[in-house]
Amino acid sequence: MVKLALVVAEFNRDITYMMEKLAEEHAEFLGAEIKYKLYVPGVFDMPLAIKKLLEKDDVDAVVAIGCVIEGETEHDEIVVHNAARKIADLSVQYDKPVTLGISGPGMTRLQAHERVDYAKRAVEAAVKMVKRLKALEE
Repeated sequence: MVKLALVVAEFNRDITYMMEKLAEEHAEFLGAEIKYKLYVPGVFDMPLAIKKLLEKDDVDAVVAIGCVIEGETEHDEIVVHNAARKIADLSVQYDKPVTLGISGPGMTRLQAHERVDYAKRAVEAAVKMVKRLKALEE
């Protein structure tokens, strides 16, 4: 059984709540177990939480769930680009998949609602990656 951890951003919680529920349902459908769920203030705060979860022996992969909506400035782009880069680095550093169930940047609240399935896709990718990487080791 694939053991997952979820890191969920509290910012835009009305949307990330729906994303979280979809992720949980899809993990159960795929036969994966969610061992940990950690809430962080926002997407920019995810890397440290992800790092701590990747250090755990009972975590095969981490799924990052968040939503970054466009504002008046380019802040949304800075947040997503920096978080995504660090998240990718952590995946390689710890030799475990970290999947990006983060929608944005450059989207409206309506577009964010239309993209809640990003969380489901991220769970799917995490489970596939764990299974495929384990198959390589055999």
